[in-house]
Amino acid sequence: MPSLDDLKKRIKSVKSTQKITKAMKMVAAAKLRKAQENAEKGRPYSQKMQNIILNLTKSIKDPTNAPKLLVGTGKDEDYLCVVLTADRGLCGGFNSNICKLAKSRFKKILSEGKKLKIITVGTKGLDQIKRDYGKHIIKKFSFKDKKQISFTEAELIGNEIINLFNLKEFDKCILFYNNFKNVITQIPQSQQIIPAESETSDLKREDNLSYEFEPDEDEILEDLLPKNISTQVFRAFLENAASEQGSRMTAMDNATRNAGDLVDKLTINYNRSRQASITKELIEIISGAESL
Repeated sequence: MPSLDDLKKRIKSVKSTQKITKAMKMVAAAKLRKAQENAEKGRPYSQKMQNIILNLTKSIKDPTNAPKLLVGTGKDEDYLCVVLTADRGLCGGFNSNICKLAKSRFKKILSEGKKLKIITVGTKGLDQIKRDYGKHIIKKFSFKDKKQISFTEAELIGNEIINLFNLKEFDKCILFYNNFKNVITQIPQSQQIIPAESETSDLKREDNLSYEFEPDEDEILEDLLPKNISTQVFRAFLENAASEQGSRMTAMDNATRNAGDLVDKLTINYNRSRQASITKELIEIISGAESL
C-alpha cells in the first residue's frame, strides 16, 4: 500500500496534468473556430471547381485526346496514395483513423497484385504507416514548423503528384484525410483525384446548367486540372486542420474529466490512509499507557 507521501505526490502530479489538459482544451477550442471557418469557406470553391471540370468533361468530343489528368492512363496497375495526417499528437483517434482507412485500402491494392506507392504528409501518419508499409513510401512531407498550412504547401504536394504522373509512376491517385463534420465527429475520407471521378458522394453535380466555354474545353482543362489537384489537396488540409482541433478538444476534455475522477479517488485513499495511520498511533499510545 502506498505511503501518505506517495499519495500526496501522486495527487499533486495528477492535478498538474489536469491543468495542462484543461489549457490544451481551451487552446484547441480557440483554434477550432478559425479552422472550422476556413474549412467551411474552402468547400464551395473546391466543389465549384469540381463541378466545372465535370461539366467540361461532358463537353469533350474526343475522350482519347482528353488530358490524361482527367481520364487517366487507361490502366489500373499502379496506385499513389497520399496520406494526410498531423505533425502533433494528443488528438484522440484523429491520426489513427486516417491510417486505419489508408491501411485497409493498401491491403486491398496489394492483394489484387497491383503496385503501391505512398506519400505521407505529417510525422504521425509516417510513424504508423512505416511499420507495415515502409518499403512502399516514396516521399515524406512534414510542415511541423508551419503555424498554419497555406495553399503554398498544398501546391508543393500537388506539383509533386503531377510530376510523378507525368513520369508515368502511377495510374491512379487517392487522398486520405479526415472530413470535418462537427467537434465530436470527423469522418475518415478517401478521394480519388487522378483520374477525376465522374461521381463523388459529397459534391453536387450541376447537371441542369449549361455553359459555353471560351477557349475550347481541352485548353481550359489543361490549365484547370493541375490547379484542381492542388485545390483538392488544400481542401483536405483545411478539413484536417478543423478535424484535428475538434478531436484534440474532445480528447483533452475527456482527459481533464478523467484526471478529476482520479484525483477524487486518490484523495479518498489518502484520507482513509491518514485516518488509519492516526488510529494506529492512538492505539499504540493507549496500549503504552495501559502497560505502565
